[in-house]
Amino acid sequence: MIFDNTYARELEGFYTPCQPETVPAPKLLQWNQPLADELGLADGLPAADIFSGNQIPPGAMPLAQAYAGHQFGGFVPQLGDGRAILLGEVIDRHGQRRDIQLKGSGRTPFSRGGDGKAAVGPVLREYVMGEAMHALGIPTTRALAAVATGEPVYRERPLPGAVLARVAASHLRVGTFQFFAARRETDKVRQLADYAIARHYPQAACAANPYLAFLQAVVAAQASLLARWMLAGFIHGVMNTDNMSISGETIDYGPCAFLDTYHPHTVFSSIDHQGRYAYGNQPLIARWNLARLAETLLPLIDLESATAAVEAFTASYDTHWLAGMRDKLGLEEPDLALSNGFLALLAAQRVDYTLAFRYLKDPPQLRALFADPAAYDTWALGWQPTRPPRNPTYIPRNHLVEAALTAAVERADLGPFEQLLSVLRDPYGEHPDREAYAQPSPDGNAGYRTFCGT
Repeated sequence: MIFDNTYARELEGFYTPCQPETVPAPKLLQWNQPLADELGLADGLPAADIFSGNQIPPGAMPLAQAYAGHQFGGFVPQLGDGRAILLGEVIDRHGQRRDIQLKGSGRTPFSRGGDGKAAVGPVLREYVMGEAMHALGIPTTRALAAVATGEPVYRERPLPGAVLARVAASHLRVGTFQFFAARRETDKVRQLADYAIARHYPQAACAANPYLAFLQAVVAAQASLLARWMLAGFIHGVMNTDNMSISGETIDYGPCAFLDTYHPHTVFSSIDHQGRYAYGNQPLIARWNLARLAETLLPLIDLESATAAVEAFTASYDTHWLAGMRDKLGLEEPDLALSNGFLALLAAQRVDYTLAFRYLKDPPQLRALFADPAAYDTWALGWQPTRPPRNPTYIPRNHLVEAALTAAVERADLGPFEQLLSVLRDPYGEHPDREAYAQPSPDGNAGYRTFCGT
């Protein structure tokens, strides 16, 4: 790997140099060869040693990044990488700069009493979710490797430990800006904004006010991202400001899940007791988070312009979402009433979200999903598709993800995980021998809960 570590070189004071802890028996559980090829990584890399933290490759400058964040609405002035270490940055085969980070690599100065470790289950969950999102065309961080450490981590019970090697456009977050704004370090906020502009939105540098153009670009990127989440039925589960990436990628797959039975109030996260991050709330929370970013930039942007930039999120999101629904319904032009009518129908009759859209290409199958087919018939009178609807066949069904993780954790059997991963990498395909991967849980995921994995 050839590193070019601009974050370490240009942003001194924004991180703490930190070495990953060594582990007793690293073993490669998963290796993402297509991603390794994108990054231009050489064959024969000692992946288990490097991506467990046992061997620091030449040129790496390991560090833990500082950031703050609003967690479920409450501001925490110092969070930071409590169990993650940025190895450094590489330039991929397309000329794009990418971070390579170890997650679960031990304590850092930001660990706040935690052990800084990760278990096999959450590591593999992030791996499979990131690959599924990537295949669906949703911007996301991705896993390069999952490495077993050969030592237990202690949660409610001892669990096998692991480290995730994560690749991202960067790990800059809304919370990174909040960290320095909360300390009234305006020069550092400006420095961070200059860095983010150069790395992610270089066109903003040419604007009359580069910092306003930067905010506008982040708002636009997040509007597009949130529309894609909603169209796919993805629920992040913990949309704190420290989990919102400046680059517009999905980051930090903790208590995430996909919708089964459609309802906008759906919550799976065990820690979201009030439903703050319910499926239907996600666009509202994204806008709220962007307002927090705008606040950090107020020394550099006037209030009226910053407010207008944040308020533009709603129209941008609506445009992206409606365009996506046009494609999902096979329409020539967006139709808000028809789109909302279909979703209302799914919610009223508790129909599986992904299956309903998939079966739009086979109306008799779709009609059979409804307990009251007459209601569907009424809606269908106004539905006049002009091209084939485009919808995924396979998503990370919650019961299948859990079964794969259970096999990996309890029996050290990676077969179910690898088969699921193979299916999810072709989400729009139709394979009769894989039909079980396209079906909802027999029990409707009654009482299903996801956990943070910290």
